[in-house]
Amino acid sequence: MRRFLAVAAVGLMLFGTACDGGAATPESSPSGAAAQPGPGNHQLTLTHGGQERSYLLHAPPTYDRTKPSALVVALHPYPGKGTVMQEMVGLDALADRENILVAYPDGLSGGFNALVCCGTADDVGFLTALTEHLVSSWGADADRVYLTGISNGGDMSFRAAVEAAGVFAAIGVVSGGYSGQLTESEQYVPKQPVSVITFIGGQDRYFDIFRTGVQTWQRRLGCKPTPVGNTGAPGVTRTDARCTDGSDVTVYTLPEMGHSWPGAAAGQLAAGDAGVKATELIWEFFSAHPRRS
Repeated sequence: MRRFLAVAAVGLMLFGTACDGGAATPESSPSGAAAQPGPGNHQLTLTHGGQERSYLLHAPPTYDRTKPSALVVALHPYPGKGTVMQEMVGLDALADRENILVAYPDGLSGGFNALVCCGTADDVGFLTALTEHLVSSWGADADRVYLTGISNGGDMSFRAAVEAAGVFAAIGVVSGGYSGQLTESEQYVPKQPVSVITFIGGQDRYFDIFRTGVQTWQRRLGCKPTPVGNTGAPGVTRTDARCTDGSDVTVYTLPEMGHSWPGAAAGQLAAGDAGVKATELIWEFFSAHPRRS
């Protein structure tokens, strides 16, 4: 039932193929009542490919358009919307502390067209257009644009890392994976470095899919995993890997966790007692990985 919110493995059995992504189209344009940059929460839209796409943008109290700030784009599970992520993972508090922008896009019909589901939207193009808009109009630092997500949103993060290489410096994937028909090609890897941090629960029914996926990613990019010492949480393991393109891959394995976001305080997919706080660890990883050329 928990994986129903992501439908990744179900998609592997039922959908078989994923729709091709694409670059942003000239039809992309911003709209919404709060078009003027400023602190606070802003409910905005971006027309892309003839469709009006909605997203929530959080700007910290110290936001200053003239001072480029990092941007984190956070993708919800299926079925869901941006407010699900906002309420669950605690990124707003982190943004206020670290002076960063956070965008919470809404998938069409509750989901993103990721590697194994959901829908047919050009979500790679939409996410590319969204980040370009936030760089040009809100002063986000193009070298510090990051993507994170859980479940369907995690799968989408892997897809965007490959198909929009050069846009995102790093991705943070929680209870999601690199799997599906598109990933069967040995060439389906980023053409520019994209670092990855991922969290996999040992009690997640799709543990094997997620573990195999990240191992495939590492093999294709020539990454050499090395176990790291004490993670501060009993039973939780971490491996770090440097890849031949200069990117890094960090994998946390949590044997007692299911399909969840470790350390989240609220929401159906929250695992507050997982032993580590994914939100903090993801930001720590992101802040150490600006875009590489």
